[in-house]
Amino acid sequence: MHLPSSSPRSTWPGAFSPPREVQQAVTVAVAPECEAIIRRNNVRVIGEGPQTLLFCNGFGCNHQIWRYLSTPLSKRYRVVLFDYVGTGESDLGAYDWQAYSTLDRYAQDIVEICQVLSLREVVLIGHSVGATIAMLAASQAPEYIARCVLLTASPCYLNKPGYYGGLALEDINQMLALLDVDQHSWANLLMGLLIAPEHATSIGEELAGYFCNLDARVARHFARITFLADNRASVAQLQQPTLLLQCADDAIAPTEVGAFWMAHLPQATLTTLPIAGHCPHLSAPLETMAAIEAFLAQSGGARATPGRG
Repeated sequence: MHLPSSSPRSTWPGAFSPPREVQQAVTVAVAPECEAIIRRNNVRVIGEGPQTLLFCNGFGCNHQIWRYLSTPLSKRYRVVLFDYVGTGESDLGAYDWQAYSTLDRYAQDIVEICQVLSLREVVLIGHSVGATIAMLAASQAPEYIARCVLLTASPCYLNKPGYYGGLALEDINQMLALLDVDQHSWANLLMGLLIAPEHATSIGEELAGYFCNLDARVARHFARITFLADNRASVAQLQQPTLLLQCADDAIAPTEVGAFWMAHLPQATLTTLPIAGHCPHLSAPLETMAAIEAFLAQSGGARATPGRG
């Protein structure tokens, strides 16, 4: 199977200039503020189409992680990509330690991107913690977000009384302690949790590379926010039709978490891919894309019975 090695060139001149209609609004109104948001989050737009897909990365990655999906989908959709502040090619100088002490600030960045691009009826596609951030953004600003696609999502990675998140507090603390002293070893440990053994020497090495390239201070801060957060109380606030896409064998987001989502989301469809690992957009991109497009083709957003897709 031959897959694209990089995302197509951005359709924006200079890689950050907005489309003509947005550019006019920026020029008349608050050009410096809009440009600052675009630069800060390293926003890219590729493709054209009646529907806009906005991709939210998982922990520690940059928008290149989506290339197996974003490249082919850009032939049929308008695709918006970005990097979280502090990661990828975002503005590291804009990383405010207090502001980014919860996932809500990351969600606010997504809302601001929608605002400066004048986006409406957006489909948010988030992976892992990016799915939680997408959930929070859609709940904050439903006027911009029409649907959500949550890949291997978990509102809480910790095991709690009456809730199985997949990870014990002791295990998370040990992982965070390793990050404090040896980022390379931590990156390989985390990669081993996320990627099935058969992919360890291919996509696993790529994923570990993202983790190793993170600014060490940001990595420690963001990791604690990601793995120790509990956003279960916010799940029911997501009112938009939502596709939950999970893997049959996932140590980070086990099937019990999918059941939790289904029990608390007002409008949800659950599709379980018969694969192992936490990153189906890397290990099974064709199957992942097919599930997303099938969801987008639905005229409604009716709740579906959990099952394998």
